[in-house]
This record gives sequence, structure tokens and C-alpha cells, in this order.
Amino acid sequence: MHENFFHKLKVYYEDTDSGGVVYYANYLKFLERARTESLFKIGFSNKIIKEQFKSLIIVKSCNIEYKRSAYLEDELTIRSFVKSITKTSFFMNQIITRGEDIIVEAKIHLVFVSTEGKPVKIPQEIFLKFKPYFCDTIKI
Repeated sequence: MHENFFHKLKVYYEDTDSGGVVYYANYLKFLERARTESLFKIGFSNKIIKEQFKSLIIVKSCNIEYKRSAYLEDELTIRSFVKSITKTSFFMNQIITRGEDIIVEAKIHLVFVSTEGKPVKIPQEIFLKFKPYFCDTIKI
């Protein structure tokens, strides 16, 4: 059984349109914050990865499905887990919920690149820390 990363957030006025509905692009920001927090949970950060490993984690693609709307002052939970991993990239699934309701489901393809933008192997230290969060397949 794999583990999940969880990140909670509250919807603020700045996240919504004039009707109090979360603006669709802001879900991408919410997902990014959850991924950043998942790095902190395993003892890393984007800054550490850049400084220590001379690497960056970039989004190669994002498939997002909007199921329901979220509204001003909703309390949301983002569940994230690694669906699969290769030598240089991994796929993370993220689900935003409000209580039992699924608001958004996203599949994000993340790639490790050098500071020059070339794909690089995921550092072993990071790979091992992420391992408990892998869902099913490892393609190495």
C-alpha cells in the first residue's frame, strides 16, 4: 500500500471570481502548492534541489478534470501520490476534495532537468524518499 501526501487549504476571496467561484486557473496554483509541500514532507525543497543537485523539477504536462466548483471559504484537501516513475520523470496524481466531494482530478508529468534545461536522472536520495508514495509502477 502506498502513502499519500495531504495538503489542506482554504479558498480566499483572491482565488475566486465575482460570483465567489474559484477561478479555474487557480486550481493549478493549489496543485503546485501541494507538490511543494510534498517535497518539504520528504525533507527537500525546490531551492535545495536546485542548490544541492543542480536540478529543477518542471511540469511537462498536466491533465486536469474539473468535476465540481469550489467556492469562497471552502476548506479543501489535496491528496497527492506518485503514480509511476522513470529514470528522469514521474507522474503524480492529485485530487482536490471538499469533504467527500471530488472537485478536481489531475495527472501531472514532472521531469527533473539540469539548470540548463536538459533531462537528468532523479537523484537517488530523492527517489528513495519518494518510494513510499509510489502507487504502482516503476519504470527504470
